[in-house]
Amino acid sequence: MTRSFIASFLLLPSLLAAADSADVIIYGGSSGGITAAIQTARMGKKAILIEPTQFLGGLTTGGLGATDIGNKKAIGGMSREFYANVFKFYSDAAKWKQETREAYYARKPHGNTGTEDTMWTFEPHAASEIYDAMLKPVAGSVTVVKGERLDLKKGVVKDGAKITKIIMESGREFIGPMFIDATYEGDLMAKAGVKYHVGREANSVYGEQLNGVQVAHSRSHQFNKNVDPYVKPGDPSSGLLPGIEKDPGEEFSGDRKVQAYNFRMCTTDDAANRRDWEKPENYDERMFELALRNVEAGDDRISWAPAWMPNRKTDTNNNHAISTDFIGANWDYPEADYETRAKIWKAHEDWQKGLMWTYAHHPRVPKHIQEAFQKLGLAKDEFTDNNNFPRQLYVREARRMIGDYVMTEKNCKRLEIVQDSIGMGAYNMDSHNIQRYVTKEGFVRNEGDVQVRSRPYPISYRSIRPKAEECTNLLVPICLSASHISYGSIRMEPVFMVTGQSAATAAVHAIEQGTSVQGIDYEKLKARLLQDGQMLDFESPPIPEVTTIKKDSLKGIVVDDAEADLTGFDSEGSSTPGYVEHGYRHDSNENKGKARARFTPALPKAGSYEVFICYSALSNRADNVPVTIHHAGGDAKIVVNQKKLPSGKNGFHRLGAFKFEEGKSGWVEITNEGTKGHVVVDAVQWLPAK
Repeated sequence: MTRSFIASFLLLPSLLAAADSADVIIYGGSSGGITAAIQTARMGKKAILIEPTQFLGGLTTGGLGATDIGNKKAIGGMSREFYANVFKFYSDAAKWKQETREAYYARKPHGNTGTEDTMWTFEPHAASEIYDAMLKPVAGSVTVVKGERLDLKKGVVKDGAKITKIIMESGREFIGPMFIDATYEGDLMAKAGVKYHVGREANSVYGEQLNGVQVAHSRSHQFNKNVDPYVKPGDPSSGLLPGIEKDPGEEFSGDRKVQAYNFRMCTTDDAANRRDWEKPENYDERMFELALRNVEAGDDRISWAPAWMPNRKTDTNNNHAISTDFIGANWDYPEADYETRAKIWKAHEDWQKGLMWTYAHHPRVPKHIQEAFQKLGLAKDEFTDNNNFPRQLYVREARRMIGDYVMTEKNCKRLEIVQDSIGMGAYNMDSHNIQRYVTKEGFVRNEGDVQVRSRPYPISYRSIRPKAEECTNLLVPICLSASHISYGSIRMEPVFMVTGQSAATAAVHAIEQGTSVQGIDYEKLKARLLQDGQMLDFESPPIPEVTTIKKDSLKGIVVDDAEADLTGFDSEGSSTPGYVEHGYRHDSNENKGKARARFTPALPKAGSYEVFICYSALSNRADNVPVTIHHAGGDAKIVVNQKKLPSGKNGFHRLGAFKFEEGKSGWVEITNEGTKGHVVVDAVQWLPAK
């Protein structure tokens, strides 16, 4: 036996002692990571919760206070406990600084009724305090480690298909029988040799309709004016403005592109607590040229979506054509190293801060838009350690595991129902835009935004565990096994709390049963999940069959709302049957007198044409919608009652017969001037008069 071997042998106990150990090692202090740690402790085991940054909670404490879920009944277990704790938090009058609880509820905030024992909107610091309070009773069983990042080169050590330890960049090691990857990026999963996907699958891969490139479906958060994409307007040889692709790719094909990221800013209109938008030191006007051209083209929408939180604060999200989503700037993020991710992260921060200043102060921006952005500013009492800007980038999707079962849109529509549920999803299949491209006509458009209703559906246990040949002691509750479009429904913070808790339950069962995560007894898992209040499934009303009228099936000349010149009809609908193509626009029964939709046909020849408008009737519609027909003889003004069913076939209502010149000299315009109720605009049809 050599001296060096003896020395190494004698050192072995001290090396082992240097490693931190627990029953369950959780990498990622997201909401799912926190619930996993607490659940491990509640089941009598030890957990180590490792967070690469200095704060816990991910998006839940990072600005996303407007909870997206769809059907709240789908949320159970510790996730519902969190929202019950939010309710208790704000039941204390001392928590209300800038307004009273009564004043807040009077403003009809996002997702709350005031009659339930849960609350679904909250300030970032409130979420942090609540999580800290939930972790406190299990402090003896949960060790929280902050500021430790996985070594991306040698950070996962395996014995066959089993992880034996993980190593941080600092050299710190963690060992245990079970591991959970609760990060948004899926680094631990990837470095453990588990197969995954980044980007969109083609529709053909899983037999879907809403995956892959979706040019025709990308109607929301879209340009409503024609904007030139070239550095020198009208000159393709001058190159494209930043962030614009030459073409979107083949419809329904797959790619490696991911939906856009942003920061969920916490803003306020309270002057004493509001921080004005500041021009970044590295401000580059070229990055915002497209936004400036868009407002100069007449897009007068206020391009953000502030949802009111308590104390006159907001969770501010993306809205309309050019907003806080930094479209196309994140495609390399999922698989990038830390240095590259930091650059992408900083670019997103620069984009968002620069865009806010541009909309609020740039002289090329119309005054009414400037004033709207100046009313709100970052809340001075939030994110005080980060200059009041959110600490967490909204990584809407990154890697997605390919496990024994891949969740798809069939699950979200309940066309396929799994029998090994560990929780439920309920939100729409929601993908934000993925890219900008140039149309054949030479204008810029967004692509990738898909928003289609889901029914509450169970999530498979097989979708949070890898295949046995790849890893036997790892669970992945966030970067789980799902197609791009189904992940767009699953990727909600309350769902991650659910899947994190269920992953920990499965991990403890694997320890207790002396088996792998693939070998546990599902019936025992199910019993424990139900004991802990998890909602595993319930029957919900079917999504109504929607009658969609294809434009090419109609006679004459038809102009759809996607082709109309729109001002103010910013909301999209598809829930009421009887519309052309993918849906219709409406005014949300707001901003009366400011919404206008002009439909201009390219008529092949002069003559008399019968004119029809398409709308889906409903009791909440306006009964006095003003319509103007501009024809060869002047203007005809007609009032339409949209509460009543259209007079003609396929949802079309006849306005009359009028003479038109050849070409584009005539048009039909619908406004919401003087109306009460929702005004719907969908399509206009010109048929040669008999």
